[in-house]
Amino acid sequence: MKPLDPRAARRRFATVTFLFWLPVGLYLPSQVLLLTERGMSLAVVAGLFAVHSLTVSVMELPTGGLSDVLGRRPVLAAAGLLNLCALTVMALGTTVWALAVAMFLMGSGRALSSGPAEAWYVDTVQAHSGAGAELRTGLARGNTASAAALAAGTLLGGTLPLLLGLGADPGARLAGATGGLVLPLSVPGLLGAAVGVGFVAYVLTALPEPPRPPATLRGVLRGVPATMLGGLRLGVRDALIRRVLLTTGAVGAALAALELLTPGRAARLTGAPESGAVLYAALACAGFVCTAVGSHCAPWAARLTGSSEHAVLASIGTGACGLTLLGVTAAWDGPASLVLAVAGYALVHLGLGAAGPNQNDLLHHRVDSTVRATALSVKSLALQSTAALTGLVAGSLPIGPLPWLVSSAVLFTGALLWTRRARTSLPAPAPAVAGLRPGHPAQPASLQKKSS
Repeated sequence: MKPLDPRAARRRFATVTFLFWLPVGLYLPSQVLLLTERGMSLAVVAGLFAVHSLTVSVMELPTGGLSDVLGRRPVLAAAGLLNLCALTVMALGTTVWALAVAMFLMGSGRALSSGPAEAWYVDTVQAHSGAGAELRTGLARGNTASAAALAAGTLLGGTLPLLLGLGADPGARLAGATGGLVLPLSVPGLLGAAVGVGFVAYVLTALPEPPRPPATLRGVLRGVPATMLGGLRLGVRDALIRRVLLTTGAVGAALAALELLTPGRAARLTGAPESGAVLYAALACAGFVCTAVGSHCAPWAARLTGSSEHAVLASIGTGACGLTLLGVTAAWDGPASLVLAVAGYALVHLGLGAAGPNQNDLLHHRVDSTVRATALSVKSLALQSTAALTGLVAGSLPIGPLPWLVSSAVLFTGALLWTRRARTSLPAPAPAVAGLRPGHPAQPASLQKKSS
């Protein structure tokens, strides 16, 4: 089977990424409100979110290994099926146990999805153009598509329940006609489930991959742990991959601080929780747009700075400057403070958006297809675990500049990891780690052409 050309692979990768993240954006604005409307307390809601987070953390590495053993397409389609089932149960569920099942399904789908689409894109491009193929443009398009999907979904998911519930009668009629199962707040989740059907159909029809050896259950069970161990060894033994993982952890700390601290700060700026929620929704949408712009500019950043490594340094440094600005402005009020805080918020998302594709470009040139999805899962696990720890630390600190400045210091530390350029080659003999390429991705283009 002849592989797709890189331009077609980029289009399909961007499309499948957009279709996956659009349902997430749709249900995000109404998720907590729907659960509380069903009679759940905030403590129960927090417990349900914990089910989701724990499921993702536990299944992240096994599902990444599953993709490397079984193939990208079946695992990605399974992720879509789990997500659409989860959204349906969440939109219609009225009991804690049903909603816990929905969170488990959603966490499983999220774990399955973290890697296969991107791994499919890289495999396809390298099968067509060789190991030295240019990847940054496609990775940037994928990040841009996910951020655009989240921004569009947030706007639509936030306004749709309001439009359906205008006046008491329309919402009451909708709930009454369905026995109380479907509320206006349920509609974004159901719409996301419908998008999920389209996602699964697109994955099965538009993402061709070469046939793999027939897999038996015994072979899969034996192959997944070995692949997981191979992915973990990469992070331990390879300096470049270790640097990527540590930087990803720093990014997780920054994102955790933003998600935890921004809603309360918005409420304090506006003087009321309701108006603060509106401001936060607008900021979140603007942040997704800035992430999309930053991701789109990632190849330009690499060309401007001379390499993916220097682009990561500049981008992460930009995000850290934005967090510092948010910390400085947390100590005083007024219109100027608000303007500078919004600028800092935009800088964080622009910087992190530009850093992601360049980090992944380095990672994909450093590992081969046998552990690619597993490496992405290890990267995702580094982000999530650090974000969880940072959330606990930031939540225990006093309200004010300190939590922002602590997260800024962590992100600056992540940027400093890239001040020293990695070696352009590895000493002989090549490292005996399965899945690790012997050459370094940051080598000059002339050397890449010779090696390919």
